[in-house]
Amino acid sequence: MKDTIDAVKGQGEALTGRPQWQALSLHAEGLRHRQLHEWFADEPDRGERLSAEGAGIYLDYSKQRIGDETLRLLIDLARACNVESRVAAMFVGERVNFTEQRPALHVALRAPVTESIMVDGVDVVADVHAVLQRMGDFADRVRDGEWKGATGKRIRHVINIGIGGSDLGPVMAYEALRHYSDRQLAFGFVSNVDPVDFHEATLGLDPAETLFIVCSKTFTTQETLTNAHAARDWCVAALGADAVARHFVAVSTNADGVRDFGIDTDNMFGFWDWVGGRYSMDSAIGLSTMIAIGPAQFAQMLDGFHAMDVHFRDTPPERNLPMLMALLAIWNNNFLGASTLAVLPYADHLKRFPAYLQQLTMESNGKHVTRDGTPCDYQTGPVYWGEPGTNGQHSFYQLLHQGTRLVPCDFIGFCQPLGGADALSQHDLLMANLFAQSEALAFGKTLAQVRAEGTSEDIAPHRVFEGNRPSNTLLADRLTPRSLGALVALYEHSVFVQGVIWNIDSFDQWGVELGKQLARRTESELAATDTPDLRHDSSTNALIRRYRAARNPR
Repeated sequence: MKDTIDAVKGQGEALTGRPQWQALSLHAEGLRHRQLHEWFADEPDRGERLSAEGAGIYLDYSKQRIGDETLRLLIDLARACNVESRVAAMFVGERVNFTEQRPALHVALRAPVTESIMVDGVDVVADVHAVLQRMGDFADRVRDGEWKGATGKRIRHVINIGIGGSDLGPVMAYEALRHYSDRQLAFGFVSNVDPVDFHEATLGLDPAETLFIVCSKTFTTQETLTNAHAARDWCVAALGADAVARHFVAVSTNADGVRDFGIDTDNMFGFWDWVGGRYSMDSAIGLSTMIAIGPAQFAQMLDGFHAMDVHFRDTPPERNLPMLMALLAIWNNNFLGASTLAVLPYADHLKRFPAYLQQLTMESNGKHVTRDGTPCDYQTGPVYWGEPGTNGQHSFYQLLHQGTRLVPCDFIGFCQPLGGADALSQHDLLMANLFAQSEALAFGKTLAQVRAEGTSEDIAPHRVFEGNRPSNTLLADRLTPRSLGALVALYEHSVFVQGVIWNIDSFDQWGVELGKQLARRTESELAATDTPDLRHDSSTNALIRRYRAARNPR
């Protein structure tokens, strides 16, 4: 195991000096003025040929600024960076999280019970399914009304308390799969330490009908525990201290912390140190999702994850969706100079999907040194952002079409509406906009075309669209638990491949720690009764003094 990890250590020290990288740089220079409309004119079958399909997801990447030689060179780079061996290492549980010496085994969370993945002599798949069984039993009790609160009332409100992956995954999944949720239950999500977040989530709720799920692996996360204590105070004030056991459950590995809080450890659902927060929505962190959609639908979501896992593991690079998405991202970021990527789901239920991907991608690949600590002399993770269509069209698409920045786009759509035949005509309008936007970005409108429309010369330049803006289009038949699982796994694995090529650790997140450490020190200074001895920089000192002077107006 250690030999495989050591074999790839240091491979990124000279990434930009590799012959494969140099070949791509030269190739990119040769294509600098090549236009997408020229590619399509020269290749009548381009739209069908530059596509791939797997796990129910169809990828059209024909509107990317690449040719066959580009893809060949990108695959050569991936092979030179040992992507295939690193993928194999991840799937068998090797310690691909180098700085923390842990596996990154999110694939085990959705492996069938018939499979086995051994880590330190333990079959982790068996452990996963034991937790899934406990989750399913509990979810059924809440959904059926068997689990009751302290006064005997059934639970009608479920509030997930977490932050980072313990919030972004559950809230994204709930919004995405709301169509399949039990509408007799209402779900809320509290993450921000701003007290307004908790206040608004519980406003008007009956504590006797409210269940809190506290999600914290260590049960020490400051924001989560602050909100959890606020929830306990709210519950105890109405129902008494004994009610905590009936109105709180935990997702954690810290049994002592859970017990000290007042939660019965029989109602604690565990997970493992090889599950990163941003990869955890299909673990016990997804308990709120399971309660919302039911264990059977949750199992369908896991099937979608697993289908994409198998596709990623077993499919050759030229037809492998996560590999293609990763290589295109490398091409746009490192060779075309695009520093951001817009994710544009044409499905209102996916409104939180871009925010979910922000953590998945930027916490994973926002790194500045290679695995052996050498500074990267190339750009790593791009900035992911986006909004659902068609809302974004009336917001930031102006910049996408006519701005000076190159912003590649991922369009995501579904061929069937959730509303059935009654919604089909309106869904046609939605999808017409998706297809039109990718077409407009690719091909634009020339000055000659604008003039031919009779536009005056003084206005004509303002109506020119340069085009040549690259995009992917991802299509699935319908937004279901299974297709959501496949879509999330697609991006998970794409992130990993990019990290392998950049030779960074995509599974640690040390960058979130420094601000937390400084905040602990600063918090006591803000609330100090006596004037504290401030030893920050002059800006921070001045801000603290101003805040202290205004924090408690008389």
